[in-house]
Amino acid sequence: MSISGQIALVTGASRGIGKAIATTLATRGATVIGTATTQGGADSICEYLGDQGKGLVLDVGDLDSIETLMKTIADDFGVITILVNNAGITRDNLLMRMKEDQWDDVINTNLRSVFRLSKACLRGMMKKRQGRIINIASVVGLTGNAGQANYAAAKAGMLGFAKSMAREVGSRGITVNTVAPGFIDTDMT
Repeated sequence: MSISGQIALVTGASRGIGKAIATTLATRGATVIGTATTQGGADSICEYLGDQGKGLVLDVGDLDSIETLMKTIADDFGVITILVNNAGITRDNLLMRMKEDQWDDVINTNLRSVFRLSKACLRGMMKKRQGRIINIASVVGLTGNAGQANYAAAKAGMLGFAKSMAREVGSRGITVNTVAPGFIDTDMT
């Protein structure tokens, strides 16, 4: 399936699942903007995407960083028609020992960013009457996992968010889906 002419944004694209997604989208013809938390990560994305895209630095937990990214993409590439919310972190701890910042960091990165990025991409997708929003959740959002209450809550929230959003924008030619992989051998697992 060719997706030539589509502009795709993939968060957390410097390694693991995000890198595989970005590479696949580029191979299928999309122009891919992959994000990383560091300039080194963004540079590695530029290297593997070559002429099919670009790597940019993004702190998904920071609204200003998201707004800057969206302006850069609009100016340099155009309207995002594919969004892959892949960025994620873990801060594992048993709930009774979990610190507030461990909870907040995971919710901010793994769930709030999905809301912010989806919202930021929607207007352009709605004007085009087409778009794909794909969220990378986890089986942990369905089953839970000891020591990962924060991560499980964020990933479960992502599932509910996607279902509601799909009902809101489906009539505009925009699909919203969530993939909940099991354990995948990446440096995060």
